[in-house]
Order: sequence, then C-alpha cells, then structure tokens
Amino acid sequence: MKLAFKTVLFVTTVFLLSACTSAPEGITPIKNFDLEKYQGKWYEIARLDHSFERGMEQVTATYSINDDGTVKVLNKGFISKEQEWDQAEGLAKFVGNADIGHLKVSFFGPFYGAYIIFELDRPNYQYAFITSYSKDYLWFLSRTPTVNNELKQHFLNQVKALGFDTNEIIWVNQKPL
Repeated sequence: MKLAFKTVLFVTTVFLLSACTSAPEGITPIKNFDLEKYQGKWYEIARLDHSFERGMEQVTATYSINDDGTVKVLNKGFISKEQEWDQAEGLAKFVGNADIGHLKVSFFGPFYGAYIIFELDRPNYQYAFITSYSKDYLWFLSRTPTVNNELKQHFLNQVKALGFDTNEIIWVNQKPL
C-alpha cells in the first residue's frame, strides 16, 4: 500500500510541476529565438494583475546569460504605496530547444513557472508578448519605456484573439517620480 501511495504522490507531483511549465491552450512559443539578442533590459508596458507585482510601476526585467547557458533574471519595480524599490532575482532555463521561446523561470528554489514568448519583434527584438502556464499571466515588454498607440492596439488585438481578458490589463507607469 505504501508503494502505491508513493507512486501516486510522485506522479501527481511530476504532473503538477510540469503543468506549471507548459503553454496554455492556443499559445505557441516563437521559433528561431536568439537568446543573445534577447538579453538586456526590458520595460514592462502592460500586464495582467497578480500578487507579486501588485502596486508596482517602473517595472523592468533584465536578462543575462550565465556561463552554464542558464539565464539570470533581475526584475525590479517601484512600489508606489511604500515609496520604495523592490527587486527579485531568478533563474531561467529552456524547456526544450534553445531556439524556441519557451523557458521556465524560478524565483524560489526548485519551483519553476513557464515563460513563453508568443510574439517577438524580429529581427530587432524591440518588443515581446509573454505568458506563463495559464492565460491569467500576461506581459508586454519593450526595449523602451513607452511605445506608440499602434503597437498598444496591436498587443490588445493579439491577446484578445488568443483569449486573454483585455479588460484586466494594467498599463504600467514608466515615468520616473
């Protein structure tokens, strides 16, 4: 009986951990991804609300390649209510091939969440649309702190067509205080 319980527990754990790194239905990670070009600083233009960024503005993400091929992730944002900066450092790894925009990222130990780039400005790498394992997570990143209205509308059209809740999108204030 103990062996059966341990087997079920192991299979359930593996399933739950892998589910957090898979793509949501209808989302396809980009192909021909170049991590070298992707690394550097990105500004968060828009996102869906979630607890770990709630109340933050001037949010940035900086990616750099470690010697072992993993990716250092440094997220930084200003918490308006507390009038202070906060940052989190994480580690990202490719889920499969390094030329597919599907990574998994961890900010706390062995627990990883999906980081899926489903649209990327190429060949210039000037903006990216990202989700995670569910459509409750969404980010619009840009190399610049502001983007034009045409690109904002393109983002809204794309994510609405993919089933994201566009009524809940937060446009991030990138203006320094």
